[in-house]
Amino acid sequence: MKRNYGVVLLVFVLFFVISFLTNILNPLIPEIKVGFNVGNAMAGFLPFAFFVAYGVMSIPSGMAIEKYQAKKVMIAAFVMSFIGAFLFALIPQYSVALISLFSIGIGMAMLQVAINPLLRVAGGEENFAFNSVFAQLVFGAASFLSPMVYSYLVTGIPGDQGNSDFLLSTLSGLVPKDLPWVSIYWIFAVISLVMFLLLMLIKLPKVELKEEEKSGTWATYQSLFKDRTVWLFFIGVFAYVGTEQGIANWISEFLKSYHGYNPQIEGANAVSLFWGLLTVGCLLGMLLLKFIDSRKVLIIFSSFAMISLSFAIFGPAEISLYAFPLTGFFLSVMWSIIISLALNSYAKHHGSFSGILVTGIVGGAVVPLIVGAIGTFSLKVGLMFLYLTLAYILSIGFWAKPLVNNKTINLRKKE
Repeated sequence: MKRNYGVVLLVFVLFFVISFLTNILNPLIPEIKVGFNVGNAMAGFLPFAFFVAYGVMSIPSGMAIEKYQAKKVMIAAFVMSFIGAFLFALIPQYSVALISLFSIGIGMAMLQVAINPLLRVAGGEENFAFNSVFAQLVFGAASFLSPMVYSYLVTGIPGDQGNSDFLLSTLSGLVPKDLPWVSIYWIFAVISLVMFLLLMLIKLPKVELKEEEKSGTWATYQSLFKDRTVWLFFIGVFAYVGTEQGIANWISEFLKSYHGYNPQIEGANAVSLFWGLLTVGCLLGMLLLKFIDSRKVLIIFSSFAMISLSFAIFGPAEISLYAFPLTGFFLSVMWSIIISLALNSYAKHHGSFSGILVTGIVGGAVVPLIVGAIGTFSLKVGLMFLYLTLAYILSIGFWAKPLVNNKTINLRKKE
């Protein structure tokens, strides 16, 4: 089949957009608390509203792709994203924010399920591994840049007098003076609209799923739900995404509450560095996996993540400011290792199994909510809950028994 590298480029753009829209929520928590006068528990419901959409839509999205093809699902995804962003931009209220984030989350879940098979078809199966890794780097780059865009907007708009750059001047007239961070939702709405129009104009290749990639019937899911291995790895994905978002969502608020750092500057920079180091860690992880069994890598990185988290929670201001981002570095390999160990531990129905695993992203909704609820009394104690999720991830390195191990390079010469 002829490769369509224009579509491959489009998929990379989609990865960037998904990451940009998803992870901008992290530095917004302190602003939302002040702007809507809510506590940690109520603020924790915002990431819950976003990530619970993954639990709702991941499996139905896979079925929809088989029936309607990827393009229609992706167009519908950006319609949902635009509606959510535009609604909150017009009506910046807490209750509307919950509806908005759930709508955007549904759109992002639909995109996540659609773009990987599309990348395989457009770029070729022989290039899929390389393209997937590059897509994750693009994803990480967007996560690194989005807090910087947020910081630029919220520090620039309040001082705008109509004589600055066009973007700030335009947005300053659209957002309440006491809520400059709402401007980011106007950016979301425009991005979603542009991507909707782009997808309407572009002709995408038909995605023919392999037998093992197909979502399968409800009976297939029922059989998987009865399997202990499926549940163990589902919890692993749940624990990882919960840990990742539990840290990223509360970095800025923690640094503000305990060390007095400005969430618009130092807080946003710490979140940006968290995602930047998570991306860099992926590169080191890829190298280590060529020489070390993935289970050992998972044990090593999980252990150091717990140590780094301890310095972040209990260390002085200067240490905490950098220990939080460093934790992202050690989280970097966990997603890919957990997913690969899961799929390599099961011989069939990989498409359906993948749908269940992606549903585990709902951990990004539940864990930050738990941290926030405990954080009503003490955010330090709330973040200590993440020791439980990290301990579970650590345990996977001991009990996982994959049918196929990751291929490593043997440096010893064979006699």
